[in-house]
Amino acid sequence: MSTATHAPPARLSPAAPPRWARVAAHIAALTPLPSALWRVSLVLGFSGGFTERGLVDLDVAGWGWIYLLGLSVLTELAALLTLGLVQPWGETVPRWLPRLGGRPVPTKPVVAAALIGTVVLMALWTPLLLWWTIPHSDMTAAGATVVGILYLPLVAWGPLLAAVTVSYALRHRAAAGEWRPT
Repeated sequence: MSTATHAPPARLSPAAPPRWARVAAHIAALTPLPSALWRVSLVLGFSGGFTERGLVDLDVAGWGWIYLLGLSVLTELAALLTLGLVQPWGETVPRWLPRLGGRPVPTKPVVAAALIGTVVLMALWTPLLLWWTIPHSDMTAAGATVVGILYLPLVAWGPLLAAVTVSYALRHRAAAGEWRPT
């Protein structure tokens, strides 16, 4: 009788993401860019479509610039995380990271975080579709129109993240042998 122990089955590498998922992930990563560039323009001294009173209320000359720059950087970094769902670093931790490098990225927490992100993004940005029905007394008419257009891509961020997340989950589930596409 053999006393050898059996190793767990090796984790299969997931299939490469489909082209549409790679394209959707890259578009999602770019959705906050127009609004981020608009906020940076405010920090650089442009009115951004605000009235004089609106600019005073925004307090860009005081601490407002930190908020505007911080928000721009954080939103873009969050959007870039979408690329992890279609890039190798979303499946295996890069080797240059101490202690974790080379380990597989656990699928369930990634999918859970991405789905929570999807819900949050859709709750935040879907109401933006009503932008033009709300008065913006702190902005000029042209400014409100331009800002609405620059923020409109954010409405697509949540649905794009959802689609890419489903693709990631299905590819990883199939690799784990839990589900095979027909």
